[in-house]
Parts: sequence; C-alpha cells; structure tokens
Amino acid sequence: MKNFGYGILVFICLFTIASCEKDDICVEGNTPLMVIEFFDIDDRDTPKNVTAFRAVGEGQTVTVNTVADRTSLSSITVPLKTDIDNTGFLLISGSDDNDDGFEIGNIDTVTFNYARLEEFKSRACGFIVTYEELDGALQTDTDNWIQEIEIIQTEIINSDSTHVKIYH
Repeated sequence: MKNFGYGILVFICLFTIASCEKDDICVEGNTPLMVIEFFDIDDRDTPKNVTAFRAVGEGQTVTVNTVADRTSLSSITVPLKTDIDNTGFLLISGSDDNDDGFEIGNIDTVTFNYARLEEFKSRACGFIVTYEELDGALQTDTDNWIQEIEIIQTEIINSDSTHVKIYH
C-alpha cells in the first residue's frame, strides 16, 4: 500500500511537470502608435515646437496619456482607435485655463481616417491592429493654428518613424 501511494505521488508530479507551458509573455509587439511631428509652415524642413501643447481625444474629457500635458514639443505619439476606422483629436496650442477652469487655448480638431488590419500574434499578445490608407482632415475655423496636415506614411505598422507632419 505504501508503494501505491508513492506511485500516485510520482504520477501527479510527472503530470504537473508535463502540463507546464512556457510563460505567456508578449514579446512580439503591440498595436503601434501614430507619430506626428510639428513643423514650421514657413520653413517646412524645420521642426517647430507647439507651446503649452495639449491633446485630447475627441469626445473625451481627459488628455491623451501618451503626450506630456501642456509642454512645448515638436513630436507626439498618439493611439488610434482599434474598433472603428477613424479617430479625432483636439490639438490645443497655448493651452491654459480661465478663472472658471475652462480651456482657453487655441483648439483645432483633426480627424484621421484609416482601414484597420487585425492580426493574431499569440496567446500572450492576442490581436494587434495595424493601419493602412491613413488620411487626415482639419476642421477649419476662424482661428486655426494648424495650417496644413501632410501624411508621410499611409501605413502604420510600427512607431519608429513619422507618419504625419503638421505645419503651423
């Protein structure tokens, strides 16, 4: 009887070891962010900082978490929506609040349209989305700080290079 208990213990140990799998760690990548750079409209090759910059997703009440809020910068990375074929942003130059806490900076609304491609990477990573046919549109108003949007790469498969140039 003692050997039978020992045999069961060995069987359970072997079964447990055999059923172990490699840790599920995603090393194959994530959905890429879109890279936007800001340039001087008068000298199109010169990057130009946007002062007190703020980015808010259209329809959202909080700032985009991949962009430092109210800083001066010439490049940002922003996420695109993975469940629909467009994403809008309120891009704010000279962001500040009035005495009542309302935004008083110059707000321009930009919408990016695209086609989504879902790809299953692995059990650890799940699905990632890449984008193609990228296009951008500026909603014009009486005081646009953005003068022009230029799409540099219509496919977004990584976040290694600039996809969009915005001139101001």
